[in-house]
Amino acid sequence: MKHQHFKKIFLLIGICICCFITYAQTLLDSTALEKLSDKDKPALLTQLAERSRINGDYKAAIRKAQLSAALALKFKNLTEAVKARTIQTSVYATTKEFVLSKKASDTTLLLAQQSRQPVAMAYAYYAQALFYNAIDNSEQITKYCRLALKSLEKVSDPYLSAKIYYQLYMINSRWDDVKNVNKYAWAATQNALKTTDYNLLSNCYIALSVAADYNYAGTKKEVFRDSIIYYLNKAQNLYIQHPKYVARKTYGIACINSADYYLRYFADTDQEAKNNAIRYASMANEVMKGAINGEEIRASSLGILSEYARRDKNLVMAEGYLQEAYNVMIGKKVPYYYTLINVVTALSNFYEQNGNYVKALEFQKKATEYGNKLFDEKRTLNAQKLEVQYEAEKKNSEVKLLKQSEKYAQQQKYLYFGIAIASILGLIFMFRSYHFRLRYSLQREKQLHLEKQDAELQMKFEKEEQARLKAEQLLLESQQQQLQKEVMASQLQLEHKKEMLFQIKEKLSDNHQFNINKIWNEELLLDNDFEEAKFQIQQVHPEFFSLLNQRAQQKLTALDLKLCAYLHLKMDTKKIAQLMHIEAKSVRMSRYRIKQKLGLGKEDDLNLFLQNIG
Repeated sequence: MKHQHFKKIFLLIGICICCFITYAQTLLDSTALEKLSDKDKPALLTQLAERSRINGDYKAAIRKAQLSAALALKFKNLTEAVKARTIQTSVYATTKEFVLSKKASDTTLLLAQQSRQPVAMAYAYYAQALFYNAIDNSEQITKYCRLALKSLEKVSDPYLSAKIYYQLYMINSRWDDVKNVNKYAWAATQNALKTTDYNLLSNCYIALSVAADYNYAGTKKEVFRDSIIYYLNKAQNLYIQHPKYVARKTYGIACINSADYYLRYFADTDQEAKNNAIRYASMANEVMKGAINGEEIRASSLGILSEYARRDKNLVMAEGYLQEAYNVMIGKKVPYYYTLINVVTALSNFYEQNGNYVKALEFQKKATEYGNKLFDEKRTLNAQKLEVQYEAEKKNSEVKLLKQSEKYAQQQKYLYFGIAIASILGLIFMFRSYHFRLRYSLQREKQLHLEKQDAELQMKFEKEEQARLKAEQLLLESQQQQLQKEVMASQLQLEHKKEMLFQIKEKLSDNHQFNINKIWNEELLLDNDFEEAKFQIQQVHPEFFSLLNQRAQQKLTALDLKLCAYLHLKMDTKKIAQLMHIEAKSVRMSRYRIKQKLGLGKEDDLNLFLQNIG
């Protein structure tokens, strides 16, 4: 305990020394400023404005930046004026004065365009990114950061490059894009190492610790966990080595992150981790006492100290830390409601766990009250953001339209000039080419006449060719029909032959059975059955039987199809009766039955119907 007490004393002495150094440095800066001429003052004023900004003294930052810009413009130093206006944009963005931030960023861009210097343009684009960061327009932030980096390809400025990469790192950390968080944190740090801005470098080390935290969460490798505290220690060492150049808030953030690291990643039983967490939380609390806008860090550090007191069953100390955090937060003129809600919620939970339900309810009501105020504040800010974004987009559209109008006017001017020249050249060309065109017209007319004659001859030839092809087609169709009929006739003749053989077989005596059977088998081998004959007919005239079967409303038998084939070949009833070895009456009855199966009426001619199908 004594050892810890001495540590606190030394810490307080260190903070007092830092405050004294800061005060002394302010006097030195004022003295140095007085010695400079008005022409040389803008650069130093810009540095002082940036130092006031990072220390949270926004009024002083605005005042110094305005003076720097005025002097720079007086001596037509547009690049320095752009840098000063960029600081104004940053301060207005931080204090959520969106209209002023937009106005400052637009002025910055206008001055940069007038200067036509790559560095000035890069600062102007960075100022636009700061404004859009204030209104949460990620797409525009990325766009202007890339434009700024593109401008810096022409000239090296590690300081601005580091700030741009740091801005891209913050955007990607919102999206939890681990790859880009690592990429931009490293790029920012590499550029910051080339500068003497130790506060910027300290922030970059904190960014690398956040990247390591992402890496550890994804891989659980201890090397990444160790990297977290390694980079945080580097950030803290910068404050110890260069206290007048590193903001107390930056140091406080590094300390509170270190305390949070030991709280999250080490077991409750790890005494060394506990001591480190308490030490860093105490350092954060002490260093931020009296610092501008340091209440959030103090409240967070007190919350961590309360958590360790609760784990040690020291409820009085745990309550005391939370109450102190609450008093710190409500003591701020414009409270940070988000942190305030966390504090009162922790108090409500603390009292509920210890059975003091009256106080638990009291702080729960306060949490609800602050939650409503936070909601109203967010709603108001969102309305302002939307309004400013609408005005910004409207202005950008107007500027774009003006640029397009200017471009069109310039193009129109060139167009009129070109038309005038083309008109003169055209008249000269028309005058000189008159006779040539006349001669060409006569030649063209003659050529068209010849082409017309060729076309008529070609058309006549095509007609004759078509007539010849049509005649050949008719001849082929006639030959095909004749072949069809010959095939059908041959098939029917085969059918008749088989019928005759059957009759001969029946009339022969049993004594001659063997020889007759031999003849009968040979005849069967020579002749195909009706189905094979039908297939032969279909190869020449495939539509006949298929069309009959399609038209038939009832299934046609083999005899029906045979009779239709005879009728198609225009055989009379008597001949058909002889061929089929039936009476003429049976043929007529079969004709009537086929007409019914085909769905023909009494007045319909079956022969004509079969001829049409053929």
